[in-house]
Amino acid sequence: MKKQTLLAATLLTLLHFGVQAQPVVKDGALADAAGRSVYTFDKDAPNKSNCSGGCLAAWPAFVAKPGAAAAGNFGLIDAAGGKQWTVNGKPLYYFAGDAKPGDRNGDGNGGVWHIVSPAAAK
Repeated sequence: MKKQTLLAATLLTLLHFGVQAQPVVKDGALADAAGRSVYTFDKDAPNKSNCSGGCLAAWPAFVAKPGAAAAGNFGLIDAAGGKQWTVNGKPLYYFAGDAKPGDRNGDGNGGVWHIVSPAAAK
């Protein structure tokens, strides 16, 4: 039952945020093509997300479009039912508390969530 609840939450998150093309730099930070900020999580291991359950509800994975190909410092790792974007091996996430493109309400949250600087993408 717990696994079904987690799967349902993940699918709802994907429907809400959608799947995306490779990240881009917008307004001095890494974002999706629509301008929604993306974040990294200090507790992740290289090329491995340590965010699950309630964490993913608050910090949905930045999921790639099917067939997406990574280039440069961007990569893809397995995520629930798809692929999650990474930058320099760090998985990327949205923050559910960001209401519109350009919001950065999750930056510094808990001392472990951070906006990604343009330098990381080069």
